Amino acid sequence: MNAHQHFIGGTWTGSEATLPVINPSHGQEMARIARGGAAEIDAAVKAGHAAMDGEWGRLDAASRGRLMLKLAELIRRDAEILAQMESEDVGKPLTLARNDAQVCARYFEYYGGAADKVHGDTIPFQNGFTVMTVYEPHGVVGVIVPWNYPLQMTGRSVAPALAMGNAVVLKPAEDTSLSALHLAKLAAEAGFPAGSLNVVTGLGEEAGAALASHKGIHHISFTGSREVGVLIQTAAAKNTIPVTLELGGKSPQVVFADADLSEAGTVIVKAITQNAGQTCSAGSRVVIEDKIYDSFTADLAKRFKDLRVGSGEQDLDLGPVVNAKQCERVQSYIDLARRDGLTILAEGELGTNVPGDGYYVRPTLIGDVPPDHRLAQEEIFGPVLVAIRVRDEAEALAVANGTEYGLAAGIWTQDLGKALRLSKGIKSGQVFVNNYGAGGGVELPFGGVKGSGHGREKGFEALYGFGAMKMIAIKHGV
Repeated sequence: MNAHQHFIGGTWTGSEATLPVINPSHGQEMARIARGGAAEIDAAVKAGHAAMDGEWGRLDAASRGRLMLKLAELIRRDAEILAQMESEDVGKPLTLARNDAQVCARYFEYYGGAADKVHGDTIPFQNGFTVMTVYEPHGVVGVIVPWNYPLQMTGRSVAPALAMGNAVVLKPAEDTSLSALHLAKLAAEAGFPAGSLNVVTGLGEEAGAALASHKGIHHISFTGSREVGVLIQTAAAKNTIPVTLELGGKSPQVVFADADLSEAGTVIVKAITQNAGQTCSAGSRVVIEDKIYDSFTADLAKRFKDLRVGSGEQDLDLGPVVNAKQCERVQSYIDLARRDGLTILAEGELGTNVPGDGYYVRPTLIGDVPPDHRLAQEEIFGPVLVAIRVRDEAEALAVANGTEYGLAAGIWTQDLGKALRLSKGIKSGQVFVNNYGAGGGVELPFGGVKGSGHGREKGFEALYGFGAMKMIAIKHGV
């Protein structure tokens, strides 16, 4: 079986060692990728510097934008190819994978249109001076994306980095590298100069670590676990370069008695089961006012019992989790709930003819979980929703803020004053009132506080993160 190669300096390049690509729906090897390390990362960084000194660095912003719009068109052209690839690689239902392909295209479209709209300012100063600010690319940036949304995450980080004029070295997750490699192929077809986008596949502890510590990298964008994020930031600190970190969450959905409970139930179930719960901003805690706790959890339980899990191609409510390790991890939390005597309110079911060797976890709703229990504190990263009972608004706020994370939060109430108080009081990078996620929204700034990281992705804010402000003061006399 031939291995997929790295894309470095506009050329496809292999490595002596390779890694298997496992289809999580079946648990079987379906391809191999090159196992890159320090040598391949170094070559990619050098290719990025050559691009910055050459054709890519000479392009004006409008020309960069046109290339990105062309790439968006090619992604839409190959949307079904990418969706099939993503479904097989990640295990996600085809409907979700198709949406991911369209969102990836939208990222390049959005940032392609924004490339020539990053404006600086003029600053009133002393007579005889003109002072201005301009934004410039960092240079060669490293992007490390996780395995849960490879297409979306690649678009989310790579598109604004390119729009600002940086050259990119992308390291996709070893479990899910195929769509990133196809995007590199499309970038070449769109006409991106050699070295502007480089993709090196391999293990995080090898290729990822080499990228984070490389002295030729000027900025790192990382999405993943908090533990690895600390390692990334430590490595980057030694080279005194900026880092954007998105490190997951334990996001609360706070439900009050005056909410539209039917709509809330629909959204809350989707927010924890989409992508088999493998979403950084998954609403994994539902915090419910006591007076409706029993009736609302009964409704959630019915919804959970109706969920069906199957292979990506079966296109059911949920697919498998990404690999055997993740399957064991998620199942261990469900087993812990049983050992500790927590109430399993409902579980979904496996669909018919589900492959026996896939990594399937039944979506699980767990009731009356103490706020300090591990299941209410730790990021499970699977289709497990914990329900917590609270007496009033004050206790709801305390519970919502009672973890080390602060990525996203949902508030369900018709009381505008209560919604505003909680929106301001919850320590979180995003707050949604009577909705959750706002349909994804590439335009909406995204990122966390506390243990969920720092910096912002998505929206116009991401462009500034991939650029460095320069102040220019010109003395010209009165």
